[in-house]
Amino acid sequence: MTGAQMVLDSLQREGVDTIFGYPGGVVLPLYDTLPQFPGIRHILVRHEQAAAHMADGYARASGRMGTCLGTSGPGATNLVTGICTSWMDSTPVFALTGNVARSLLGKDGFQEADITGITHSITKHNYLVMRPEEIPLSIREAAHICRTGRPGPVLVDIPKDVFQETAEYDWPEQINLRGYKPTVEGHSGMIRRAAELIDQAERPIIIAGHGVIWSDAQAALLELAERAGIPVITTFLGIGAFPESHPLSYGWLGMHGMFYANQAADKADLIIGVGMRFDDRAMGRFSAFNPGVKIVHIDIDPAEIGKNFPVAVPIVGSAANVLPRLAEQVKEAKHQPWIRWIDQCREEHPSLHIRESRRMLPQYVVRTLYEETNGDANIVTGVGQHQMWAGQHYFYKRPRQLISSGGLGTMGFELPGAIGAQVACPDAETWAICGDGGFQMTLQEMAVLVDEGLPVKIAIFNNGYLGMVRQWQQLFYDKNLVSVAMTQPDFVKLADAYGIRGIRVETKAEVASAIREARAHKGPILLDFQIDQEENVWPMVPAGAALSETIEAPAEELAR
Repeated sequence: MTGAQMVLDSLQREGVDTIFGYPGGVVLPLYDTLPQFPGIRHILVRHEQAAAHMADGYARASGRMGTCLGTSGPGATNLVTGICTSWMDSTPVFALTGNVARSLLGKDGFQEADITGITHSITKHNYLVMRPEEIPLSIREAAHICRTGRPGPVLVDIPKDVFQETAEYDWPEQINLRGYKPTVEGHSGMIRRAAELIDQAERPIIIAGHGVIWSDAQAALLELAERAGIPVITTFLGIGAFPESHPLSYGWLGMHGMFYANQAADKADLIIGVGMRFDDRAMGRFSAFNPGVKIVHIDIDPAEIGKNFPVAVPIVGSAANVLPRLAEQVKEAKHQPWIRWIDQCREEHPSLHIRESRRMLPQYVVRTLYEETNGDANIVTGVGQHQMWAGQHYFYKRPRQLISSGGLGTMGFELPGAIGAQVACPDAETWAICGDGGFQMTLQEMAVLVDEGLPVKIAIFNNGYLGMVRQWQQLFYDKNLVSVAMTQPDFVKLADAYGIRGIRVETKAEVASAIREARAHKGPILLDFQIDQEENVWPMVPAGAALSETIEAPAEELAR
């Protein structure tokens, strides 16, 4: 086989059915070979950053590895933001890049970039493949590393002439990576100690993160919570790990999480953190967080345990393996006084109440979308105010339903992420909820919706600002608004230019009917919601504050 044939056959053996890519000179041998592999669908993006985001959205929606492809030099470096997005959120993305011929490596050849060096710190592992016979093993190993343990991106870089050379094709049925043996079972002694702490606790709480979703441990989490009577809160990326309609569900915590979730985390005497990083966005100021609490931390990545907080019981392992064993060992309990305290806090501080207003409040738009879709849609967001409102006011029934950039906070993720999610789950109703700022970063990918006939519904929350930055400048910089007011094109006309139906929604009374029209439309559609310009996201933990210092909307804002 040629190297190009080996690449595509190897990817096909790894279950790859879709590649999001953009051609260029050094990868033309690969594109020339693509028609020989009809089982692999190639989707032509309009920018390589979007290819990485599409692969990311595909992976998050499906639970399978997403694959993107870029040429050398700027094609490869354009993938970097998307690769880093998947790195920060532990998403299994396989990035394939071409490079200049071997004779030009290190000589500043045209469109040469040391992409393996550039991505060294944002991939689980990467490969520069110098001989065609090395391709099958490199791809086999890379895919294994990508999907196992704590998932994450990998990159395989192949010079042009390696694609063209021929060699014997030897597919490795078994691989043995001596330096890579993720611990998945969990130490029995540590699990026993964790069960003892849970039995002794009066105010326990579970914080469930993205790792619960990636390990498919939702049922095990539910079993533990119900058996031990433990309230459950999630991180933002953990939304969907626990059904939000369950009596033990208390929303998500953090900078814009529920007031009562933040207070519960700060008042608990035991926290069981599962598949989450205890990061600053979720936990507030580390030095002021719940000083007397004991922590049980369950995570497949030992580097995360004890990184930000001292841990009473560390358990390295997959949540899917650890949680059932933990549930077997804990005693049945109810913790009614503790739950009543949280319920009272929720009653006194109803974070999700939407005030009556003639204005088109963004919270009302999200809640109406939830009601019209019966909570069944897949929601993909960008980053900013609209992201927080989508997390707060759409109530999620299942994992992989909310897809968003968390750790890196990548504006522009929304549209390409939704495209990847729609490709992965073609029968699902998929909404891209966008800010007017982030949408302008990747709006060219509307062409992909038309080319591929993808029925993604685009909802732009248009307030004419970089809304989250404006909120910070208003609250913490004495209302000194600098470089946050944004002009934009007429989004409805822009959609029409791409051949997409567009609707401008200007009043509250039009919201429900516009959503119904979008849902009835068979193809892609864009809704431009002219939301209230100065609406802020509440509750809020100011930067550098503790969870106990969560603030709510001031009275003057509630009166608007």
